[in-house]
Amino acid sequence: MHSQGGVSDLARAVARIEPDWFYMAVFPLMTQWPMAWVWALVVGGSVLLALLPWWPPRFRRGERRMAGLVIHGGQGTSAQFQAREGETILDAGLREGLPLSFECRNGACGLCICTVQQGAYDHRPYSPGALTDAQKARGMALMCCAVPRGDMVVEVEDAVAGAGTARTVREYTAVVERLEPLAQDVMLLVLRPSEGAALDFEAGQYINIVLDDGQRRAFSFANRPGADALIELHVRLVPGGRFTTHVFQGMKPGDVVRFEGPLGQFTLRDSRQPILFVAGATGFAPVKSIVEDAFARGVQRPMRLYWGVRRREDLYMLERCEQWQREHANFTVVPVLSEPAEGDGWTGRTGLVHEAILADFTDLSGYEVYLCGSVRMVEAAAPAFIAQGLDESVCFSDAFLPASRLPAQPAS
Repeated sequence: MHSQGGVSDLARAVARIEPDWFYMAVFPLMTQWPMAWVWALVVGGSVLLALLPWWPPRFRRGERRMAGLVIHGGQGTSAQFQAREGETILDAGLREGLPLSFECRNGACGLCICTVQQGAYDHRPYSPGALTDAQKARGMALMCCAVPRGDMVVEVEDAVAGAGTARTVREYTAVVERLEPLAQDVMLLVLRPSEGAALDFEAGQYINIVLDDGQRRAFSFANRPGADALIELHVRLVPGGRFTTHVFQGMKPGDVVRFEGPLGQFTLRDSRQPILFVAGATGFAPVKSIVEDAFARGVQRPMRLYWGVRRREDLYMLERCEQWQREHANFTVVPVLSEPAEGDGWTGRTGLVHEAILADFTDLSGYEVYLCGSVRMVEAAAPAFIAQGLDESVCFSDAFLPASRLPAQPAS
């Protein structure tokens, strides 16, 4: 191989490059410009590159803008702080130590709802049960999903005074007491807290299993509070799921598990209205906790459970529900299959579970509804129930959300 310098020796590595190679881009200009101009360009460009790290912040790539936030709370309290670029209102407030109400931090529980008085923001995806269209139209938002575009003023119900008093969630350790298959893809995981005492929780709440790297997986209590010191969870195998795969393939009695809680507001309200439970798959777990607790407390309100699954074998505790129905006059169970298999002899209800309720109740006013299942189920059911007369203030939901977040959606 030949070059302008003669024959090339490809067996030798280049150890030194003459400076003139870096100026090849300006060689054509030497025939068009005076040399003084060429040198001015070279020297000016070199100085500019040398000064770039100290360039004014407003011109730097990756500039982190700050948004001024004011939160007005109950009892005449208020707090003023700043949010970093891309930070939600909730994350910014917790970073400042404000005692803001929250649970899920991913748009599922609705506990961090606020009213936007001033300012624009982007709203990340959320469960419609946590923030209805009517609430959004009234200027309400979820602090865990709202990312300020600029300065904002919002209002919350709770007092926000007292920086440094942000609520903390206690972390526990537990030993795996028992693993029992309930269905082909559902495992009963029984934990015994290391402290030995029964965990103080409300029926319908959940815990976060804390993984080795700090990631969390939420599972609802499937047993009623106060029965004993054990914690029962219904774990559904998710293909490729890190924790659920471990439960089915690697976990064994005696293993130690870290968790935090109790968390959640999906609990039975105190009223006289008849209750409709809507459970999708393992969304049955918190409903089971609520129903068993209601029986133990002597609640006499009419309770009707619609349990929607794909196939007959997915109704992993139907016999338990039918036993409740025999023993308690105020309880009824309606199983619904969306994809019944040929030859399984199913003669019950079929289709989508929320459509079964819409067919049975032409007017849902006067009822109290508790929804627990996938985001898709909750997103389909909640608006349909409200359109059929259900008061949105008595529509409570607990949706299963994926860990990853989708891109933020603009909001006014």
